[in-house]
Amino acid sequence: MRAEAAPEGSLDTEPIVAVEPRVPDLEPYRTELTAYAYRMLGTGFEAEDAVQETFLRAWRSYVSFEARSSLRSWLYSIATNVCLDMLTGKERRARPMELTPARSADTPLPDPLAEATWILPFPDDRIVPADADPAELAESRESVRLAFVAALQHLPPKQRAVLILREVLRWKAFEVAELLETTVASVNSALQRARSTLASADLTSETLRPMDEEQRGLLARYVDAFERYDMDSLTALLREDATWSMPPYDLWLQTHDDIVAWCLGPGIGCKGSRLVPVEANGSPGFGQYKPAPDGGLAPWSLQVLEISNGRIAGISFFLDTERLFPLFGLPPRLDP
Repeated sequence: MRAEAAPEGSLDTEPIVAVEPRVPDLEPYRTELTAYAYRMLGTGFEAEDAVQETFLRAWRSYVSFEARSSLRSWLYSIATNVCLDMLTGKERRARPMELTPARSADTPLPDPLAEATWILPFPDDRIVPADADPAELAESRESVRLAFVAALQHLPPKQRAVLILREVLRWKAFEVAELLETTVASVNSALQRARSTLASADLTSETLRPMDEEQRGLLARYVDAFERYDMDSLTALLREDATWSMPPYDLWLQTHDDIVAWCLGPGIGCKGSRLVPVEANGSPGFGQYKPAPDGGLAPWSLQVLEISNGRIAGISFFLDTERLFPLFGLPPRLDP
């Protein structure tokens, strides 16, 4: 707020007070903006940073916001620019299945790759609207699946933004053109190219929408088989081509024989594990705790399951528990 002197010759000796516009509450937009940034960036840690930067830029420049568009559109414009800035010069994030062919269980474990290599999981409660109707909830969960977010990373950043805004958020072409300061023809062309790229991606797995009794039964059988370390029961729940991956390692397995050989060989330390359910990327997940030398149960992986036609199509074991377990609200260890 600033005071201005009265015009010369004025009889009014009171200063004129100019009131800066008050920035509205931006918190109601946090979840949807975080979901948008997560789809753009492939990691929730950077997505939350992007939203915080979006809010900071909005607070600083709100005085210049002339309401020529809605507040929501303006925030998306800022968030898009923040994400595009963050993506400059970066390699795309990926999943192990995109980096190497499937290996056998006797393949030596390679060196871990940097965190920036990977699509990382994110809790549903930070990117899926809690008050959405069933149809909107289904679309929100579908559009944050690991496979879909990984496929988006194959698109150039601006194409990525166009596809998310048009196909996921259902913006009109002229609205996207205004946001990106381009033409409708350019937006339509970018969308066509993006669709063509995604058409070659394998996006056939299903999330559990809604969670019916059959699906609950599948997960219950999975937990029982994994905690008993019953390989016959476990593989009976897997599709024949199910994937088994372990970021930050690019090694991944696909055949039932290799999965069993791994579990009973290099992965034998997981015998006796306990699973704690979480919701990640619109899919069922589990915090996995395995037996520790002191007799307790220590964090080992954040599992995300992919489901297709009533069977498990893939299990991703994310091993960065130091960062992921606090993010998902999981305890640092469990009693035996």
